[in-house]
Order: sequence, then C-alpha cells, then structure tokens
Amino acid sequence: MTSFEKAKLIIDFFHRTMMHHAMWYAEVQHQMGKEKALKILDEVYKTSYDIQIKRLAKIFDFELNDNVPASLVNLPDESLDMITQNVGINWLANDGVWFQAVEKSYGMNEAKRCNDSCWAQFSPFEAWSIKKFLNLEDKPGIEGLKKAFNYRLYTAINKQSIIEESSESFIFQMNDCRVQSARKRKGLDDYPCKSGGMVEYTTFAEAIDSRIKTECLGCPPDKHPEEWYCAWRFVIAK
Repeated sequence: MTSFEKAKLIIDFFHRTMMHHAMWYAEVQHQMGKEKALKILDEVYKTSYDIQIKRLAKIFDFELNDNVPASLVNLPDESLDMITQNVGINWLANDGVWFQAVEKSYGMNEAKRCNDSCWAQFSPFEAWSIKKFLNLEDKPGIEGLKKAFNYRLYTAINKQSIIEESSESFIFQMNDCRVQSARKRKGLDDYPCKSGGMVEYTTFAEAIDSRIKTECLGCPPDKHPEEWYCAWRFVIAK
C-alpha cells in the first residue's frame, strides 16, 4: 500500500471501531433490554475511552489533563465554542445525509419512518448521556430538564428559549432551527417534523424524569409565529 492508502485505511479503522461499538450496544440492548444495556455501556465507555485516549496520546505525543487532551482544555473559550458548534453541525449533517440517502432510494415515507424510529433510540440516549455528564439524580424534576436542554447537541447550533409557567411546568421554544431556516432561505416550505418531534421531545423528557409529560403547542406542518418554529410544554405529574 502507498502512504496515502495506509492513511485512508487508518481512517476506515476508526469508522469500523465506531460502528462495532454501536453494534455491540444495539445487540446488548436487543438481548438484555435497555436498562441493562445502558448500565453496561457506562462501564464500557469509561474503560474503553481510558484505553484508547492513552494509546492515542502516546502515538501522537500529546499531553492529557485528567484524560482529556491538554491542547483542547487549554484553548480559549471562543475556540472551544467554535469547535462545539462545528461538532454539532457535523452531527446534524450526518443526520441529514442518512435521511437523504434513504429518501433518494426509497422515498420520503421510508425516510421519515426511519428518522422517527432513530429519534426514539437517540433522544433517550442523549438524555442519559447528559444526566451522566451533569451527575443529575434519577428524577431531577422540571429544573433538571431545563438544565439538560442546555447540553443537547442542538443547543450548539440552534437558538432556543424557555418560558417559565410555574414550578411544575415550562414552555420550550425553538426560536431558530438550522434545518428550517435553511429551507426558508431557499424559499421552501417548512419540513414537517412534528412526528419526529413528538418522539424526540417526549422520550427525552421521560428519560430525564419519567414523571414529566410533553405537550406539543405547535410544530411544522402546524402554522407557527415568526418567533419560533416549534414549541413544547413540559409538565411534571403531581
């Protein structure tokens, strides 16, 4: 192999490793259930990350700060914010590439069906990840959900706001959505994302605290005011 081919193979090895990791989790969840799978994932992620980051640090000769690359930790805030935003954009781009690939081959209905099913898996996983990151208790209530919304991938790329209602409820608004704003600039109608949103927001809230109920106040194809694309009410059961 040429040096270029070897370099491409290394990148492909990274991709295979990520896919194998995801397939392991999917199979453990299938065989043993989500609760046990997440418990095992917590252990696996900590152990595997420790092994891999230390090996990469040795290979590429970079220092670690509590197992995080020191060169990343030492960046100024504006650089960290820029990286965070671009990682979020890459995540959204990957999501869009998957959707368009299915749509191109099998049509919009199949793409939406796969999209909604994917969100049913990813949204509670993201909630679980955020709870671990923030060390939230098992049932952190309405305040826990508010805090969790600030750590979603979407937070890095969209503009959102929270309207306080009471100690037991609040309204979440997506004021600027990268996907919908791009369609608007192209003169296209809103993407009808309500079915996916119902899955996404309901499962996210329930994964943060199983007592929290979700109500859609409006989401495309629903008509909506200029100040938001979608809005949701979250209420904790007494």
